[in-house]
Amino acid sequence: MASPDDPETGGPPGDLPGDAHAPGDAGRTPSDEPAGEGWALAEEGDHHLDGRGFDPREAAEVTQEIRAVAESRGEDSQVVDLPDLAAEPQRPGTAPGVPEPLEEAELRDAWPFLDLDERSDGLQVLAREDAEDLFIGLPAEDQASLLLYWRPGQRRQWMRLLEPDDAADAIQAAPEDDRARLLALLDEPTRKEVQALLAYAEDEAGGLMNPRYARLRPQMTADEAISYLRRQARTRLETIYYAYVLDAQQRLLGVCSFRDLFAADPHAIVADVMETDVVRVNDEMDQETVSRIFAELDLPVIPVVDAAGVMKGIVTSDDIVDVVQEEATEDAQKFGGMEALELPYLQSTWREMLTKRGGWLAILLVGEMLTTTALGYFQHQLDAATVLALFMPLIISSGGNSGSQASTLVIRAMALGQVRLADWWRVARRELVAGLALGVFLGTLAAVRVYIWGSFGTYGPHYLAICITVGFSVVGVVLFGSMTGAMLPFILRRLNLDPASASAPFVATLVDVTGLIIYFTVANIVLTGILL
Repeated sequence: MASPDDPETGGPPGDLPGDAHAPGDAGRTPSDEPAGEGWALAEEGDHHLDGRGFDPREAAEVTQEIRAVAESRGEDSQVVDLPDLAAEPQRPGTAPGVPEPLEEAELRDAWPFLDLDERSDGLQVLAREDAEDLFIGLPAEDQASLLLYWRPGQRRQWMRLLEPDDAADAIQAAPEDDRARLLALLDEPTRKEVQALLAYAEDEAGGLMNPRYARLRPQMTADEAISYLRRQARTRLETIYYAYVLDAQQRLLGVCSFRDLFAADPHAIVADVMETDVVRVNDEMDQETVSRIFAELDLPVIPVVDAAGVMKGIVTSDDIVDVVQEEATEDAQKFGGMEALELPYLQSTWREMLTKRGGWLAILLVGEMLTTTALGYFQHQLDAATVLALFMPLIISSGGNSGSQASTLVIRAMALGQVRLADWWRVARRELVAGLALGVFLGTLAAVRVYIWGSFGTYGPHYLAICITVGFSVVGVVLFGSMTGAMLPFILRRLNLDPASASAPFVATLVDVTGLIIYFTVANIVLTGILL
């Protein structure tokens, strides 16, 4: 039986575009290969990028400096129980006077505190495999910085370690003027794949996907499919647990697992073995939605298709882990009342830290100025009954805390897809009941506290009236805080703004002002004719 035609060329399946090219393989000439013992020799006169290219004394100094940085922060970077110390693997023994080799964990621990020169030297003194693993696992910003720091010969070999999706991330992280230089380091087939990925936004499924995946034709037999997958496995595919069945126009028809193919009759065709009900995502889908699908369905990999159903690549769970961490970090920073940082905390510049934090702090300060205005409006009540000032922190903090709780719950529920814009009325009813119940509970506690202290003469002869004022004020402030914190994310979502901007400090500032108004309004009602 003849092999099925290729989807695009009419030839055998082995001619499928991208099936035989890996980042560091296609287009590589003998001069591109590592020379001699130096596994990453860049160009004549350059150092080898493993320890063997260093002068032994220089390598020892680099190792000692990096190890000192790693050990200086080792006390709080890792917590170990005493029984675990005995089981901890020891470094391999070395000859007397020869320094122990640098370990990947030590360089990784010291990494945030090293400059580019030290990071480059650290990779040079690591073993080849460890250096490659560390570089591939770095954030795209760090990869781009190192690639631009190295000489062209070094740059090319490190760039070719990256899968197309990782290479695209590194290029996007580089300054715009340097992107063409990095793209030119790739071989022609990989360059075309990366250029296709760069056409997508970073936060879209197309920007996350890897264009290299195992593919089959529906007319193949199971034996032919297994043989062809074995050939594809040599090309450093992203994953080969699943193979995707495509028609002549590269449209996704179904999916086969290795288990299905091995269990099938050798002469059965793929079309009869494949699953046609395939979960897929559009190449323009937002990465948060993609991560939600992964979480809901617990899938290791999801195919990406365009509007016409043509398969473009795959997104794997390890790609989504990075997305989830990035989104969670961004939301957590916004919860704290600031703009999200572009870089990790220790790598952010002073200017960025001040800019990201100062703007929101200024807004919150202006909001707190309204509190001063409210206090000025009720100054005559304070003059007549100074005892009321004692309970202002209690009142406004109760409302701020309840509002912060409500906003955090609703924002997180929105992020997980548990609450949608249309659910605002259901959320409002729940928070109305919850806010009232919590207000009564907290108001009772506050009133009991005022009553006990007042019975000992702390608040004067009218302590019972003050007790009632404080209790009802707490009920009103907690109820208002809960409703405000719950509804504000919906308002922001309706305005196409990030609901995470309804941060705890923002809600607390808003509730502070209204809390004072509620407090003194209740005081006017209860204490007029008594203290006012």
